[in-house]
Order: sequence, then structure tokens, then C-alpha cells
Amino acid sequence: MVGSAVAIHPACLGLYCGRTVLAVNGSVETYGDCGVCPRGQRTDENKICRECVGSPDRYDWLYLGFMAMLPLVLHWFFIEWYSGKKRLASPSFKKSSSALLQHITALFECSIAAIVTLLVSDPVGSLHIRSCKVKKLSDWYTMLYNPSPDYITTVHCTHEAVYPLYTIVFIYYAFCLVLMMLLRPLLVKKIACGLGKSDRFKSIYAALYFFPVLTVLQAVGGGLLYYAFPYIILVLSLVTLAVYMSASEVESFKDLLVRKKRLVVLVSHWLLHAYGIISISKLDKLEQDLPLLALVPAPALFYVLTAKYTEPSRILSEGGNGH
Repeated sequence: MVGSAVAIHPACLGLYCGRTVLAVNGSVETYGDCGVCPRGQRTDENKICRECVGSPDRYDWLYLGFMAMLPLVLHWFFIEWYSGKKRLASPSFKKSSSALLQHITALFECSIAAIVTLLVSDPVGSLHIRSCKVKKLSDWYTMLYNPSPDYITTVHCTHEAVYPLYTIVFIYYAFCLVLMMLLRPLLVKKIACGLGKSDRFKSIYAALYFFPVLTVLQAVGGGLLYYAFPYIILVLSLVTLAVYMSASEVESFKDLLVRKKRLVVLVSHWLLHAYGIISISKLDKLEQDLPLLALVPAPALFYVLTAKYTEPSRILSEGGNGH
């Protein structure tokens, strides 16, 4: 069992089965039997389990940022949704200030959860994390590639080949949920006095539903999201911006400036557009990729400039006149 894996040992079956390094004596390594690699390791080209010593690249961080944004955006959506439902039932100032404090609290919860998640990840106590490089889609679904040499016995080699991009998201969601349950009920009980007893906690109840959904989404579709999230951001941000501007009856630049909330929503969508463009381009070539950010305001400008031509009442009137 002493020597190089290529010269002495036959290659392990399956894409992700490997031999662990039991001992190192100078340049000679002693290997174990083929099996699953320990956490924090993945197989190299010789099917030897090697420790992940790299750092996430820019795209990896953008993916983690996207997964971190999901619960925050959903928090903000449901806070606004349920606080807006009772707008006529309480003074607008109290309502808006209550919603604003909840928005800030949600941002605080997710930010602290992200920091704590990085601190408890290897290396512990540091905001830096070590990771394995993602090579292909199958790296996210190693459980589907357990070999069966005799078609009867299965050699289980399931491990996190994309360490820690898969499990770190679950850890982050757990901290988000714990912090929300510790902080939000007390805050809502104190500031949301204008809401009924059953309404003031609805944004928290919504989180108890969407966190399991996000968890299942990461568990089942983590690999697909890793490759598709830039396009998901662009498509969803474009659709939601169009829906919001249509529902708010924005038909001119003046309509955008009437209420501060509309400007906040517009700038938020612009930031999402920019995030999606940066994720697609990865900013590998700054001189070519940075000009693409000039396209960020284009959808909003296009909507405002063409809204008057697509007004339903105008179309119906012109149709009635035979034009």
C-alpha cells in the first residue's frame, strides 16, 4: 500500500470515490481503500482525496451573495405586503415607520447571520473560507454517481465535492431563522401597534414557510442555481419592475419622482440588474465588461418612454374610432 496511486493502486470506480491519505513519509504516501472522501476534501485526477485549500473565486462569492439575498428580499416583500394591507387602519406615519424598522431589522438579521456563518466555517474565526473548485454540474450531485461494481452492492461515495458552497447555505438559513425568532417578535410586538393581533406577526409566519422552501430549493437545485442565478436575477428583476411600474401607474418620469418609495424600488431593481450583469460577465475583462453596466437603466427608460403608447384606454379608444 506504499507508493503512488497510479503505479500501485487500481483507479477507484465512480466519479467521486477516492483513497484517503493515511500517512505521509517524505515523498511517499500511504493510501486507504476506495471510499468516500472526508468532509473538506475531494478527489484529484488520480482519485486521491485531497484537502480543499483554495478560496472561492468571484463567481462563487456572487452565488453565495445571491443565496444570501433570497431570504432578505422575501422578508422585505412580506413585510411590505402585510404592512400595506392595513394602511387605512392606522396613521400612515406610524405604519411607514413600523415597516421601515422591520426592514432594517431584517437586514440586520441577515447581515449578522452571514458574518456568523463565515466565522464558524473553516478556518473558524476568520471571514475567509477555504473551498474546492467547482468543475462541473455533477459536482453538486455526487449522490447520483455512487458506483455499483456488481450491480448489486453500491459503493457510497457521496460527499461535498463543492465544499463548502452546498452546506454553507443551509448554515446561513439556520442562523437567519434563529435570529429572526429571537429579535423580530419582540420588535413587532412593540412597534406594530396599529395592526391587529393576527396581522402583526404575519410577515414572521411567512418566513416560517419560505425558509423550508428555500432549504429544499438549495438541496435539490443548488447546482442548477449555481449556473443559472445570473439569468434568474435579470429575468425576475425585469418582470417585477414592469409589474410594479404598471401597478403603480407610472407613465412618466414625473410619476417616478412623486413618491420616494418608487425611487427606492427603482434603485433596488437597478442594483439587481447590475448584480446580474456582473455575475454573467464576472468582470474578467474590465474594459469590456464595465460598459455593460450602462444598460442598467435601459429597461426602466424603455418602459417610461413607451408606456403612453400601450395605455389600455388609448388602445380601446383608437380601436373604437377605427384606427
